[in-house]
Amino acid sequence: MRIKVCGMTDLEQVHQLDELGVEFCGFIFYPKSPRYVFRHVPAINIKKIKGNINKVGVFVNAYEEDILKTVDDCGLYLVQLHGDETPRECEKISNYVTTIKAFRLAEGDSIEWKIKDYQDVVDMFLFDTEGAGYGGTGKKFNWEILKGLNIKKPFFLSGGIQPEDVIKLKDFMKEEVAKDLFALDINSKFEISPGKKNIEKVKDFVINMK
Repeated sequence: MRIKVCGMTDLEQVHQLDELGVEFCGFIFYPKSPRYVFRHVPAINIKKIKGNINKVGVFVNAYEEDILKTVDDCGLYLVQLHGDETPRECEKISNYVTTIKAFRLAEGDSIEWKIKDYQDVVDMFLFDTEGAGYGGTGKKFNWEILKGLNIKKPFFLSGGIQPEDVIKLKDFMKEEVAKDLFALDINSKFEISPGKKNIEKVKDFVINMK
């Protein structure tokens, strides 16, 4: 199973993740986030990252021109839109770079209705927990609400995934909906502090999931 580690602010740790075989690292370009990467690392240093790991830029309700400039300045491979972006806004970005649209889910949501207008305009989906802000709540949503659905597009599973979830995740991966499960997205439950990961915890999780 592919792994994405989000909220990175330490490039040495990004190198360590690459050595562990982690496929994706996420950099948050949302100034209100405690993991806002430009507080720690300039664009040129992100662009210089070498290796097999794929750089994902996370944006929240950002202007198209700002997103595309950041993609170029940082050498990003994918963009994750984590705000209230419209299908048309997503389409403009996905015409330029591989794009993931994130959806914050709560009990009772009609997920198929939420995603239907985005099916043809983005490359992948990400499912996260509904919260007061935009992601990074550290809270888990009930994965059961995805069961029985036909997502029809590769998706990332996010939302408070923690080291102890390995068995639950493997059970979820047996569900029919998991035929479209593309990657697991981990963040705050693997941190020492915002933006600083516990690499040993990540390593154990990667070994157990792969």
